Amino acid sequence: MTATAVETREIVLEGRRVAYILRRSVRKTLGLRIDHRGLIVGVPLRVGLRDAESFIRSHGPWIVEKLAARAAAPAAAPAFAPQEGAELPVLGDVWRLRLGRGNNRVVWHESGAQPVLELALRAGGDARQVLLRGLQQRALGLFCHRVEEFCLRLGHPVPAVGLSNARTRWGSCSSRSGIRLHWRLVHLPLALIDYVVAHEVAHLVEMNHSPRFWSVVASLYPDHVAARRALRQAAAGLPSL
Repeated sequence: MTATAVETREIVLEGRRVAYILRRSVRKTLGLRIDHRGLIVGVPLRVGLRDAESFIRSHGPWIVEKLAARAAAPAAAPAFAPQEGAELPVLGDVWRLRLGRGNNRVVWHESGAQPVLELALRAGGDARQVLLRGLQQRALGLFCHRVEEFCLRLGHPVPAVGLSNARTRWGSCSSRSGIRLHWRLVHLPLALIDYVVAHEVAHLVEMNHSPRFWSVVASLYPDHVAARRALRQAAAGLPSL
């Protein structure tokens, strides 16, 4: 058998026929997740179909609830159009876009009644790509600074910091590649960005979600429970580029 084998199957849960993807691999434990593809079930190579489906049924109510919630979620917002006068949230403030002439870069004008984000474009320049690159550059600089701040509080060496564009995660932490944070966090207020940073920095100490991990998070960000809830609510209103 190959290192990873993938099958598409169906199972009846709570009286409802549910399609799922069964992935057999060299993993040691059974696991499941729900994403844009639906239900994904991962099992070790040695586990038979009967045991796999018994495991799925043991989580039946949770699976049906999560699938229903995902189906009922509002459709993704239409792509943001970078045009003159459009407004865009950045670090919790509302910035107004201005289109100008230049060398395909973003100019940040922070003074005045409303901050202005100027797209200085060459003739024929791609406004969306220039905006995306400018936001990601701003995000990376800020994220590096905040990771450094929280690492200093822990007395832990500062890891490499990079950007991600993951579908379902705001951040990740690896002993090999360091911390990666989703660039779209740049749209949110600094307090919510700091919660995500504190969460990932805490993984430098505890690579799990045990009580000890949450104790580290609380030491870095005491109001983490409320921040997690606020992050979930704020995410639904973010612009799509």
